[in-house]
Amino acid sequence: MSRIGKKPIEIPERVKVSLQNGEILVEGPKGKLSMKLHPDIKVYMENNTIRVERPSDDPFHRAMHGTTAALIRNMIKGVAEGFTQVLEVVGLGYRAAVKGNNLELSLGYSHPVIYPIPPEVKIEVKENKIYVSGIDKHRVGQVCAQIRAFKKPDAYKGKGIRYEGEVLKLKAGKAAGKGKGKGGKK
Repeated sequence: MSRIGKKPIEIPERVKVSLQNGEILVEGPKGKLSMKLHPDIKVYMENNTIRVERPSDDPFHRAMHGTTAALIRNMIKGVAEGFTQVLEVVGLGYRAAVKGNNLELSLGYSHPVIYPIPPEVKIEVKENKIYVSGIDKHRVGQVCAQIRAFKKPDAYKGKGIRYEGEVLKLKAGKAAGKGKGKGGKK
């Protein structure tokens, strides 16, 4: 069995979970999330725990077993605590600011890049760090990926938008001539 799918999922006190018509609805202090369940995967509620079971050891069923359990865990954590990811804007003159319902980025282009903020996600900017938060882990990650795609960190100086704590392997650049080649003494 899947190690992730096999573990029972604990439901915190302030979170309500309901199963109906092949759909799971999770409601908590931060909001509501729902997900349609695959018809082959069975989800059971007992007391304050959720169990996920699969019909066979078929590779597809094994994959759906762990995935379904992980998605339910993320939904419960999202409505209880929420998710936050941090992006860093690195580079001389590179700036980010929230103006109304838009994120405005100055990234060295001839024009500012304007990203409309989706309604289910909250974006804050503090000291050239962009804080993206929301209850849906997938949506928060997707918004971060879209913002990062405007100016990925370059391979030589590391300028651009990167995830907080992201380790970049910078290239050395052009090596200084050592007298070899055209015009140099040997």
